[in-house]
Amino acid sequence: MKFTRLHWASFFGVVEFVDALIEMGCYDTDAKDFYGCTPLSWAAWNGHEEVVQILLKRAEVSPNKPDLSGKTPLCHAACRGHEGVVMALLGRAEVNPDHPGYWGETPLLGAAMNGHAGVVKILIGREEVNPHRKDHTGTTPLGYAAQRGYKEVVKTLLAYQEVDLDKPATWDTTLRGMTLLSLATYNGHEGVVKLLLGLKEVNPEKPDNDYRAPIHFAAWVGHEGIVKMLLEREEVNPDQLDNYYRTPLSYAAQDGHEEVVKILLGREEVNPHKRDARRRTPLYYADMNGHDKVISYVSPKFQNPTVRACLDATIPSIVLYGEGILSRPSRHLSQFMNSRLIRQD
Repeated sequence: MKFTRLHWASFFGVVEFVDALIEMGCYDTDAKDFYGCTPLSWAAWNGHEEVVQILLKRAEVSPNKPDLSGKTPLCHAACRGHEGVVMALLGRAEVNPDHPGYWGETPLLGAAMNGHAGVVKILIGREEVNPHRKDHTGTTPLGYAAQRGYKEVVKTLLAYQEVDLDKPATWDTTLRGMTLLSLATYNGHEGVVKLLLGLKEVNPEKPDNDYRAPIHFAAWVGHEGIVKMLLEREEVNPDQLDNYYRTPLSYAAQDGHEEVVKILLGREEVNPHKRDARRRTPLYYADMNGHDKVISYVSPKFQNPTVRACLDATIPSIVLYGEGILSRPSRHLSQFMNSRLIRQD
């Protein structure tokens, strides 16, 4: 298996060389190189439609031959968004439009995860294509499109398939059963979030395996616009607890998302005193990470800012988690408390 001159000419789309090399008959037109790719695979990968047409006319060329990763020429073309090449390959009866690679990636999944709406429309119209088919992570084409923010792909897939929009869109252990809305929210894709919130089948409160709702993810990552969109829905609880008893405010304060903190504190339902499973308040997290502005927003919400701030910063650091007991607030909180005492004097 080696990279021949015919592989080279097909890779770069040099039509004259491809024609000449085939006419010479010196090379196997369906030979695999060290990646397991045939000349047709490389031409499809790089979108050289004319070369693809030349090779497809050869009886000895198999248009469904996979490379070492299990991907066929169609999968390569779909992943790269080459619509003309996809159409040409689908013109051959032996081409399987739903062939999965070794990691479960089908042509439709490859097109969806890379945002190629045109290719998705071509493939989704084929009876043989299963739009619900998952890859090795348990993620569907729709799951990838929502996660990566491809609004047109999401719209196309939703128009062609019936799907439970509140089911986990992926079983990836790092994503822990997040819904389409949670995936789009976590990654900050406002267009997709708006599209999904407009569907009556979508529950904006549906949590993941850790009982984190979309509002937790929006606050955690600091997507102010999405937080506002979610809070426009009456059923969204801005003070919801996850499995660790943490609220959206707790996550926003931890990472210093000032605007999100202000939005959440403006809601009557939000209790800024709430402790999590480690007995830590939002103020503790803001102080621990040195977010002075957040400290200034959260502290006035306490009945007695100086005393309550001191207590809430020190109590949570109980020996339980190996941090020892603080004898006094941190530098950030001390500075804030001192400034308030000076102003009061």
